[in-house]
Amino acid sequence: MRKLAIIEAPSVLGLRPTGVQDLPAALFDAGLLLHPGAARAGRVEAPAYEPGRDAGTGILNPVGIARYSVRLADAVGEVLDAGGFPLVLGGDCSILLGNLLALRRRGRYGLLFLDGHTDFYQPSAEPAGEAASMELALATGRGPRLLTDLEGRGPLLRDEDVVAFGFRDAAESAEAGMQPLPPRLHAIDLDGVRTAGADAAARAAVGRLTGGDRAGHWVHLDVDVLDDTVMPAVDHRLPGGLTWSELESVLRTALAGDRAVGLDVTIFNPRLDPGGDIAARLTECLRRGLSARTGHGDRADGT
Repeated sequence: MRKLAIIEAPSVLGLRPTGVQDLPAALFDAGLLLHPGAARAGRVEAPAYEPGRDAGTGILNPVGIARYSVRLADAVGEVLDAGGFPLVLGGDCSILLGNLLALRRRGRYGLLFLDGHTDFYQPSAEPAGEAASMELALATGRGPRLLTDLEGRGPLLRDEDVVAFGFRDAAESAEAGMQPLPPRLHAIDLDGVRTAGADAAARAAVGRLTGGDRAGHWVHLDVDVLDDTVMPAVDHRLPGGLTWSELESVLRTALAGDRAVGLDVTIFNPRLDPGGDIAARLTECLRRGLSARTGHGDRADGT
């Protein structure tokens, strides 16, 4: 079993320095390193944050994000080449580009995108120019070339290699004028997850990512996929979402076996969790989900 190598990626270049940069420290304090086989594998510091929207792309910090993505891809690649399983702790969702670049350098991979939002905005529709609302569009080649063609390898993902799972922002994104998800990108919204059941929906999603000539899949977790009542420590809140039990079930299914090659966690803001209770519950959820890789840890039912 591949060792769990934890990389800190506390970038806020795609959002704002509101506190998500403290995510790694909060999860370490909550005991994430107690997971069997877990070890720290370095920290990738972000360039200085520029608050002004770039005139050429309409995006905050596009040059910084491009440079950061390359450096993060190097760090993730070192773990992969050593036979490890990278767990990348953000930061905002723009760190996904670096993780996917590491995979793109090595071949064709899929993505299970667990997020309360589809993050498929084009710069003209994103109110603040935040790449953290665009990363899935950028990863599939939609947007400024600076971020869609990293190292000349773009797009990082084919549409058919993505499953967007658990999102609930359709009305909000349509009102804002976000471009629609392409037909070849498979989408299972929150209602779809509930109709099928979280475990069955997760099995269907992973099944879609294991066909063809894909070498494996990455799992992206934006914690705002969780119900707002149990995960209020995020900057862009939206009613509804998965329960802790549902997310644990999805993670266990998604991370079981050798096809899952890495996981990132983003958007949790510890400054909105002053008592640390949510960080503790998130850490417990991650450890239970990751236990599918090792056979250690508790199941979602608490046994």
